[in-house]
Amino acid sequence: MSNDLLLPIVNEALEENDIKYEVLECDPSLADTAAFCEHYGYSLNQAANTILVMSKKISPVKYAVCINLATTKLDVNKSVRKLLDVKRISFADADSTTMLSEMLIGGVTPFGIKNLPIYVDSEVLNQKQVVMGGGNRSSKLILDPKELKKLDNVLIVEALALPK
Repeated sequence: MSNDLLLPIVNEALEENDIKYEVLECDPSLADTAAFCEHYGYSLNQAANTILVMSKKISPVKYAVCINLATTKLDVNKSVRKLLDVKRISFADADSTTMLSEMLIGGVTPFGIKNLPIYVDSEVLNQKQVVMGGGNRSSKLILDPKELKKLDNVLIVEALALPK
């Protein structure tokens, strides 16, 4: 069941993986997590952020998708770096994120991102329901986080993120 609010690549991934979800339309100016949660009445521990990271080594650059709750911060210097087996790592910039995901910051979702590992902090799965980017800044996905396990390239990681 395709939704006009979502990007075609997101719709396709949701359908291919039989993901159960709801779509919430949102004001693009409120797409960033804190503003979204405050305006739409979600708590930060319901918000699952999707963040692209990249190694700092120029060739070959390694990328990954990480998902953590808004009440936590990715442990890029230990957990993520170790998973990617690199010496130095950073958050991907907006241009790299858009190039790799075809999505804008504030709306990035793992659904539709292909050929990259997706690391999910285990705390995300402890929520009954999470809100995530819908692939653009005008929609969000609401789903049981266990639906993420349906993606082929997902790895659930203990302590991928640390409390803020």
